[in-house]
Amino acid sequence: MNAIRTTPPRPFDVTALFPQLAPLARTATRLHPRPGSPTVHDSSVGGPLLWPADEPWPYCDEPHDSRAARVVHSPADIRLLRRDRAAAAERLRHDPQAPEWTPEELATWERVKVGRPWFDGPIPLLPVAQLYARDVPFPCPPDADLLQVLWCPFDHEMAHPRTALFWRSSATVTDVLDAPPEPPIIQSAYYLPEPCLFSPEQVTEFPNPLELNKELRDQLDDMSRWETIDPALYSAYADDPGELYLNNLCHAPGWKTGGWTRWSPTDPVDRPCPECGTEQVPLLTIASSEWDGGSGTWIAEEERMPQPPRPLGEPDGNFTKIDITGGNNLQLHVCPASPEHPHIELLQ
Repeated sequence: MNAIRTTPPRPFDVTALFPQLAPLARTATRLHPRPGSPTVHDSSVGGPLLWPADEPWPYCDEPHDSRAARVVHSPADIRLLRRDRAAAAERLRHDPQAPEWTPEELATWERVKVGRPWFDGPIPLLPVAQLYARDVPFPCPPDADLLQVLWCPFDHEMAHPRTALFWRSSATVTDVLDAPPEPPIIQSAYYLPEPCLFSPEQVTEFPNPLELNKELRDQLDDMSRWETIDPALYSAYADDPGELYLNNLCHAPGWKTGGWTRWSPTDPVDRPCPECGTEQVPLLTIASSEWDGGSGTWIAEEERMPQPPRPLGEPDGNFTKIDITGGNNLQLHVCPASPEHPHIELLQ
């Protein structure tokens, strides 16, 4: 695990204003992924998996569209460019007058930017996340304590990678695969997760306004209901309490397990399990950023002080270097009756 991350208290107790929300509260676990060096025994993003040596590595056999990206790169090339960008950020942190790029870094960029030849064969899946139940609460089959999430780093029916879930008992894995195959090319550098460790933290969430009944939605939009709150607590949204609720009181941004579904930009839809019809529940949110301009109150206390400069071209809060369709989330839902049933992906 990484260092502790602490979400600041909400600006005020929204259930004191709207008691009908209290029974709708759910616990979510913010994962707070931050760059690190995970091992197969850690819960992580983009780290090595506790994968049995005698179990075949999964591949995607579906066709991949060569028109989806003008230039494709190998994972090794992307890691090399990230290393150079991180070095440049560190150099500029120590000396703002230092060159933006060294001759060696420019030479690497000139070599890598031409890309790799297209590859038409099966694509090995990439590790996205590994969650141990001892670290992070999530719904899992009774005989499992480990969830492994992989994806094909190409768009398929939707404009995001297709995910695959693997459940297993960690105690049964005694011989670990030490060199899993990697894709020769991937569609986008944003589909290659940066290795990160977690700092799990439980928070309370409430439903998206679109999931509330009309009476409660109307109450949230009624400015007179908010008059007892000190305007200094929500001055940025004084004319829009609905936005205040959605961004700062409703549900946490970033990577998390559990909680409520985000429902943005789409409206709520039913999520019946493809196998048994049970309504599926949020399992894991794969986020493009830990916060954005409208959700600053969720930034961890430990990160409210000035931070070192980010690598060139990377926004604040993008620690995993994943980006889903320009800043969206990929939310995975599972069947609470049988988590091993086929899961549902929601782009939100």
